Amino acid sequence: MVYFFIRFVAAPDKLWFLIELYSFVDYFTIPPSFVAIYLDQTWLGLRFLRALRLMSIPEILQYLNLIKTTNQIRFSQLVLLFLSCWLTAAGFIHLVENSGDVFNDPPFVNPQYLTYWECVYIIIVTVSTVGYGDIYCKTVTGRFFMVFVILGGLALFAHAVPEILILIGNRTRYGGTYKKENGKKHIVLCGHITYDSVSNFLSDFLHKDREDVEVEIIFIHKQMPGLDLEGLFKRNFTQVEFFQGSVMDANDLERVNIKEADACLVLCNKYADDPDAEDAANIMRVISIKNYHDGIKIIIQLMQYHNKAYLLNIPSWDWKRGDDAVCLAELKLGFIAQSCLAPGFSTLMANLFTMRSYKTSEDMELWQNHYLQGTGMEMYTEYLSSAFVGLTFPKAAEMCFTKLKLLLIATEARSEDGSESCIAINPGATVKIEQGTQGFFIAQSADEVKRAFYYCKSCHGDVTDVRAIKKCRCKGSKSSLTYLGITCLLLLKLRNGV
Repeated sequence: MVYFFIRFVAAPDKLWFLIELYSFVDYFTIPPSFVAIYLDQTWLGLRFLRALRLMSIPEILQYLNLIKTTNQIRFSQLVLLFLSCWLTAAGFIHLVENSGDVFNDPPFVNPQYLTYWECVYIIIVTVSTVGYGDIYCKTVTGRFFMVFVILGGLALFAHAVPEILILIGNRTRYGGTYKKENGKKHIVLCGHITYDSVSNFLSDFLHKDREDVEVEIIFIHKQMPGLDLEGLFKRNFTQVEFFQGSVMDANDLERVNIKEADACLVLCNKYADDPDAEDAANIMRVISIKNYHDGIKIIIQLMQYHNKAYLLNIPSWDWKRGDDAVCLAELKLGFIAQSCLAPGFSTLMANLFTMRSYKTSEDMELWQNHYLQGTGMEMYTEYLSSAFVGLTFPKAAEMCFTKLKLLLIATEARSEDGSESCIAINPGATVKIEQGTQGFFIAQSADEVKRAFYYCKSCHGDVTDVRAIKKCRCKGSKSSLTYLGITCLLLLKLRNGV
């Protein structure tokens, strides 16, 4: 009763409060309690109506932040609606069967003594259309009520159960939360998620020429994947996981553990009819992600160059921290311009930044085999060993080419305070290799580039077979590092003046 008055005082609309469902529950359950106290007798009366309050549990769980997603809220609403109606109907049967018919003369002369759980059993077998017949209603009031239970129960059963099963099926497949394993990195991909965009990304990112990439790829999209895309995920299930949701929703960002992700990539639709609208949608995704966690590194694909200016208006957007935008139109026009100065430049860059494997054939001419060998090379990064320390860049490049059969084209140059770094392409003899300098190589695979990290003058000075250059006993335990998104950054550097 006290709770009733508290709710009445807190209600913004007093009239609506007096006619809502839970108020009627109080009307039928509070007075019998006082009557029982006055008569000094226990009478259950209509107290079973309190089971209808179970339908308010989803709201309480939302206030406690225990359920967050739409599927969780809807699932709890359906289950508790089904359960509350079920228990309330059983309470009414328990009342009329144990009391008897009120219309008899004299009244209440034909009671059937049933426990509450026996009444629950009657409702179960009746609504499920099984009807064993071992326990059934004997009063006229109970049988009349069971007619409405059958009609209403079948309608409720047909409405609630299929939707519950759908919610359960969707949750087990593409719901839930990503659980990050200790020491394992993961990146999040969103935006234009289709079979073509995903297959192109995976074929490059998980190419066999790369190192063993211990990175899990988390895709998030608001629509369920088609059969072809679902099959692609299953073929790469060890490193790929899909979640249904939207990066515009903070709950979905928490599900994919965006705060611990190493990077977030936003893919665009290269064939969009309205490029500006496509860029606007992706920029809104970036804003949503940055608002949730401003420390995440984001690489976004844009269609139009002028839309880059909108990214600078995001307070947490920081180029120095690794945030970057790859503009497709800018890259195309830049390649065309550089090809005018150096014919074949666009073909060279396209071959370098596309992961391919080549196979020579005796049926092809020599120049064709050489061309295919070149198309199989890509850009890789690796730390240079202590054997290169003190050498000028031309001397280091010569040693890589003659001794290691590697093509060194650039190094990482740091500022004097070490806070910033840039890529120095063919810096000349003025630059000397320091300890921990990272080199940029053109090679067939990541395994080949490791020669520059393992090379030791005392152990490999007389080696003629480059395949024998491996980790030696005097080599330190410093591990190599591959930059995520190095392809995008090199493209941006190369377009500016190679």
